[in-house]
Amino acid sequence: MIGVVWLAAAHLRAPLRITAPRRMLMSMWFLEADHVRIGRLVVGPLDNNVYIVAAPNGVAVIIDAADEAERILHAVAGLTVTAVLTTHGHADHTQAAEAVTNRLGVPFRLHPDDQPLAGIANIVPIRDHEVIEVGDVQLEAIHTPGHTPGSTCFKLGSHLFSGDTLFPGGPGATRFPYSDFDQIMESLETRLFTLPDATGVYPGHGAFTTIGEERASIPGWRARRW
Repeated sequence: MIGVVWLAAAHLRAPLRITAPRRMLMSMWFLEADHVRIGRLVVGPLDNNVYIVAAPNGVAVIIDAADEAERILHAVAGLTVTAVLTTHGHADHTQAAEAVTNRLGVPFRLHPDDQPLAGIANIVPIRDHEVIEVGDVQLEAIHTPGHTPGSTCFKLGSHLFSGDTLFPGGPGATRFPYSDFDQIMESLETRLFTLPDATGVYPGHGAFTTIGEERASIPGWRARRW
């Protein structure tokens, strides 16, 4: 069953019309392959996407422990979680981070440029181009500033977890004092749109897209400046 959700939060383009499965009817695992499973939970009042990446041996990471800590912990029961990776420091992406990391005894990982936004003292910094091992699976951290100074995407083969840097229909909002439209467009054009068209894009809110579906819209985004 498909539901239409309207989001008008300050950190998103407003209004943003997305099409997404209703929470109660959604299967967590949307990709199950021989080498990896990828799951999604939709949590909190802003319908944040929480992603779980699990290797065949059960080693896993959580991407964006956004809210509803108990749901996240229930979802990873039976997995060996090694870290909480965070796309950026906005509160709606980090509200469950301390509860989840404390319960699981794992590090909270964030680009250091976003530590002031997150307000969480104990972080293990993420470095640009760092390769993060998840069992036999490797994720690459890609620093994509613009929405926030430390915004970071995570690439796993042909899959990209884009946080609030890239959505279906445009980049994340850049109306904050620490944001920059030209910078986010540079991040998109030089760091993300160099990826193959078939790369799946899994954003911090809402529906999935691909690099190819969004590529042709770049001139329009530049013209409207959002």
